[in-house]
Amino acid sequence: MGQQNLHSTRPRAVIESTSMTKQATIDLHVPEKQTEGGFFLSRLDALINWSRKNSLWPLPMGLSCCAIEFMATACSKYDMARFGAEVARFSPRQADVMVVAGTLTYKMADVVKRVYDQMAEPKWVISMGACASSGGMFRSYPVVQGIDEIVPVDLYISGCPPRPEAVLKGLMTLQEKITGERHAKQVVDKVKDIVGTGA
Repeated sequence: MGQQNLHSTRPRAVIESTSMTKQATIDLHVPEKQTEGGFFLSRLDALINWSRKNSLWPLPMGLSCCAIEFMATACSKYDMARFGAEVARFSPRQADVMVVAGTLTYKMADVVKRVYDQMAEPKWVISMGACASSGGMFRSYPVVQGIDEIVPVDLYISGCPPRPEAVLKGLMTLQEKITGERHAKQVVDKVKDIVGTGA
């Protein structure tokens, strides 16, 4: 009995060398099907989500010590660039992931809300650390007891402060969430509205 191929359900592509004597087989990570004609078939949702999840540009709202851990995540030891998120943008119009790292006070809450409103769709929010998620150890009147009172949160990263490994895990979890989103109908409807053939 031969060994069972554990990766038989994944699509595979064959790359031939110039001498045509050796063939190498690699796994494709995009949900697509290779056909004999040299093109691939995919759903529009899968293509949009693949491009969005691999080009997350974070907007770090570094409010206290969690921001230092976020900076460490971008350094070469942890290399956040592997996930396409190395381009930290401090302009809300160029970012799509707001990372609220640290203690949010009511004085700063209006600024965070304004920056969130200026971000283009689609946008996601990561609450990094205990202080951003629940107010942390600061049970006092000037501290917001969780940023979900101000902006909708997509992902919570626990810790005080969270380690860079936890930030990377949170980033991968957000990528998995983005993979499951459906956008094709919205895109088609917008194109119909622009062209003028919509219902």
